[in-house]
Amino acid sequence: MALLKYFLIGIYFGIVLVKGEVVSWFRIQEMFHLQSAYMYLVIASAVVVGMIFVFAAKAFKLRSLDGQNLDFKGKPFNKVGNTAGGVIFGFGWALAGACPGPMYALLGAGYWAIAVGLVFAFLGALTYGYLKPRLPH
Repeated sequence: MALLKYFLIGIYFGIVLVKGEVVSWFRIQEMFHLQSAYMYLVIASAVVVGMIFVFAAKAFKLRSLDGQNLDFKGKPFNKVGNTAGGVIFGFGWALAGACPGPMYALLGAGYWAIAVGLVFAFLGALTYGYLKPRLPH
């Protein structure tokens, strides 16, 4: 029951993604073929909203839903790891037609074929979790 609020927020976010056509492979294809600015504008608006939230959270010392302090520390940059991860992420996005977040929204919207991509995304996350301690820092 404690996680219900997060589940409901996730459902709402998924509906917004589907209704905004952000999960549409056609919109993603338009973006990569530079045929439409729609997705670039959606991404830019998300960045602006995120910047405003971070500024407000720091200024007003906001807390998480659990009451914990919000931590905005950056993560260390790893040239090889970030490059390899970006390439793998890009290939996955190209093959599935969606990045991992919207995959759940697509599944919720009834696009059952995306379940294959979700299975492989989950296996990739498990593989990374297993390999992370063995990877160079």
